[in-house]
Amino acid sequence: MARFGLSALTSLLKGNGAPTAGSSSWSRPFGLGWEQPYMVRYASNLDDGPNHGMPLGGFGAGCIGRAPDGSFNLWHLDGGEHWFGNLPDCQFALFESDGDQSRAHALAVKPEVDASRPAAGEPLSAWSWYPASSDKERTGTYAARYPISSTQYTGVFQAEVSCEAFSPILPGDYQRTSYPVAVFVWTLTNPTNRPLDLSLLLSWRNTTGWFTNTDPSAAVTFRDDGSPEHNYVPAIGRSKGHRNTWVEHPGLKGVLLDGERATPLAEGQGQWCIATADHLEVQRCSRWDPSGSGAELWEPFARDGSIPDSNNDRRSGDSDPASAALAVKCCLEPGASIEIPLVISWDLPVTAFATGSRALRRYSDFFGGEAGGDSGTSAAAIAAEALRDWRDWRAQIEAWQKPVLERSDLPEPLRMALFNELYDLASGGSLWTAAAAGDPVGQFGVLECLDYAWYESLDVRLYGSFALLQLWPELDKAVLRSFARAIPAADATLRPIGWYFTQGKGRVEAARKLAGATPHDLGAPNERPFEATNYTAYQDCNLWKDLASDYVLQVWRTFKLAPNGPDLGFLAECWPAAIQALTYLKTFDVNNDGLPDNGGAPDQTFDDWPLKGVSAYCGALWIAALEAGLAIAQQLQLELGLDTSGEQRQLGGWLEQSRANFDLLLWNGEFYKIDAESGTPVVMADQLCGDFYARLLGLPAVVADERASSALKAIKESCFEGFQGGRLGVANGLRRDGTPLDPNGTHPLEVWTGINFGLAAYYRLMGETSTAFAITGAVVEQVYSGGLQFRTPEAITGVNTFRACHYLRAMAIWALWATHTNWQAIPGAERQP
Repeated sequence: MARFGLSALTSLLKGNGAPTAGSSSWSRPFGLGWEQPYMVRYASNLDDGPNHGMPLGGFGAGCIGRAPDGSFNLWHLDGGEHWFGNLPDCQFALFESDGDQSRAHALAVKPEVDASRPAAGEPLSAWSWYPASSDKERTGTYAARYPISSTQYTGVFQAEVSCEAFSPILPGDYQRTSYPVAVFVWTLTNPTNRPLDLSLLLSWRNTTGWFTNTDPSAAVTFRDDGSPEHNYVPAIGRSKGHRNTWVEHPGLKGVLLDGERATPLAEGQGQWCIATADHLEVQRCSRWDPSGSGAELWEPFARDGSIPDSNNDRRSGDSDPASAALAVKCCLEPGASIEIPLVISWDLPVTAFATGSRALRRYSDFFGGEAGGDSGTSAAAIAAEALRDWRDWRAQIEAWQKPVLERSDLPEPLRMALFNELYDLASGGSLWTAAAAGDPVGQFGVLECLDYAWYESLDVRLYGSFALLQLWPELDKAVLRSFARAIPAADATLRPIGWYFTQGKGRVEAARKLAGATPHDLGAPNERPFEATNYTAYQDCNLWKDLASDYVLQVWRTFKLAPNGPDLGFLAECWPAAIQALTYLKTFDVNNDGLPDNGGAPDQTFDDWPLKGVSAYCGALWIAALEAGLAIAQQLQLELGLDTSGEQRQLGGWLEQSRANFDLLLWNGEFYKIDAESGTPVVMADQLCGDFYARLLGLPAVVADERASSALKAIKESCFEGFQGGRLGVANGLRRDGTPLDPNGTHPLEVWTGINFGLAAYYRLMGETSTAFAITGAVVEQVYSGGLQFRTPEAITGVNTFRACHYLRAMAIWALWATHTNWQAIPGAERQP
């Protein structure tokens, strides 16, 4: 057995930037349950409960999640799809002996019996599980500051035990950020005066072939809220053809978990690898049965820290599950410590869409040729790179987080949430394809959420894409290029519009996509994303009055604010679509006052909230977008010599007319009316999003400073302080006295997390920092104390319910960083791909 003294391989966690309680991290006692977590608002919406931890895995590579109780329970390995369930045999365990006494525990709390299969009994009944914390006694602490989490175990082992887990999520790095790998760095320290024999176990189930839809139709149905969803039936439990074998590379010892393969490789096929460094004392068991008591692995491990050292590569049949395990053994002298890296990698390179349609994941660009690409044989190569470079990856993460962590003028909850809300870029069903002509870093997309499972909803990413812009600007450009291609396209397929069903108005159909209309989204996982847009059919998105403005503002924002500098080529690529989108939107100016008119059915991001005539929300965005369009036209003519004089005259004329009528139609002397024709007497919280964008981008403000300040004062008093005393955040729309217009209303009475963060950034931009932080603090408190961490919803309510978890818009918290400091100083973000 390897023995380590005071000059052991590595040092303790202290000083290396690992997340800990009180260090701008979210933390929770290990395994402690929640008394009153937020519950889902609609029965058809997803609610897996509060036991969520930070996801591991690169963008678009699929991810896994390890919860605050130590269980692996989140499995987003099929692009855009969701499966949540605890696999108890996917776990770590520790054996310890001081020569007189020994103990062994799996490093997670005892799993519950599967209520859907009670006859199966207690899973792995031979195993000893780690005790959960209680209100009176803490057995450990889980902490997370994405993309690093840490778990510390206390009071059970004599050894001091902690684990850092991370993936190489690195701003401006369009290679490593895509890697399908999770690194677990275990630090074991002997604080006693006697040697300790230790053995660290990693067990993992062969799940190749599981994460694909076995329903070839992927049938679309409608929820009780009128939104479409498709049928997803993954191949969970499939075992036929599974085979586990030892693998050794320079610097690596491990086990490969392989499965059946088609030609070409099908979705879900490929391999996994569990591995550690080859200089350590390692035992490997290539195959054990996880369906029984687990005694074949646990009894020798609990006895002396050993596992069956066998290389059984038998292929599985049906109902013949196979797990693999490895154990690292060492002896620590008094005062000594050791770092043990354990890596889990996967190579499942194919993402399938509609019948016959597929894409390769971005990481396959870097593991190509005979050893990778679409062959699904690079899991060991990925693991080997992780074992070689994990220290460098961790150092780079610490470097890019440092400018935020050092901002003591920012409240600590805000610093924490800035990092942790980035989780959605990995676990929000993200899709990142291999590079191709015209797509130098591939195509990219994140689902609006798992309940509304379509990519990059444009109205939502107006808020939620601030993080992508500031940290991975080339991915932001990739999304906007996809929209530029989609705007001219048309699809005359008729579809029923869901909102009319919810209103009892029967079947109303509309064409899927009209030429020139800005699409709402880039499509869904069960179709052909980037080609078949406007997946959602809750409303007729061809009629929306904010999407064209959203697009033009995002194009100009990316050109102006991208940390790797202005990109004239990108601007020129997007210009034809931008002017076509604005021209299309102008056709909804029914009374020729320069401002598009809302039509009565909800036709903007608040898609359950009818607006009629000119509205403050859409009108302000329109004016800001015209200013942005004019700036784009001038920039292209000045820098590239393009003749945009005709477009400049047109936009300038519209702008003059719009500005002349906006205040005339909507200003009521204190704030802007929600719209010009409905007579709805509410203060709309997000009435001046367009003014926020204009000011942020250095464009002429939409409204005068004194009117913006007056409106913000009314919003603060009515929708924030007047709603639940400000403890939840800003409600979308209340009467001036803070009472609801309709006590049973939906959108007006919800606190939308992303809208709140965007609104807070607006307050900050207008010099009202204390209000900005009060709003942010209220929302962050609800999310991270209410069991909503790493599944942040679109909306929360005053009755402890939420809607639409894993929501894209919540990354709007990065708008606060954009308005607060020179965020371009974040190391790495300015790199070119």
